[in-house]
Amino acid sequence: MKKILTYLGAALILTSFTTFSGIDDIIVGLKAGNAAQVSKYFDNTVEVTLPEKSNSYSRSQADLVLRDFFTNNAIKGFDVIHKGENAGSQYVIGTLVTKSNVFRTTVFMKQKGEKQILQEIRIENR
Repeated sequence: MKKILTYLGAALILTSFTTFSGIDDIIVGLKAGNAAQVSKYFDNTVEVTLPEKSNSYSRSQADLVLRDFFTNNAIKGFDVIHKGENAGSQYVIGTLVTKSNVFRTTVFMKQKGEKQILQEIRIENR
């Protein structure tokens, strides 16, 4: 019985570490201003909200829009305020610091099959 409980406990611990792997990869991408790292999690259609534009874009269009934003706003870092999970969806709220501004940033992901897919990213003036 102790063996079963030990294995079950180990499985739960390993599962808890892998639960946020997609969102953690996106956080790393935001900290580095790496659009390619963020966009590899994009769904087929992505809601992108930026200070100067907001729309629903295809995966490739959203990648270009995010790349353009990172190019025009030199990223200095990203600080996580809160991250969580709700009914299979993951989210992170943080502060994106650029050379000239600070933005409140929110990322929403949803479970699609075996993967977490980014469905919405908001980068808004504070």
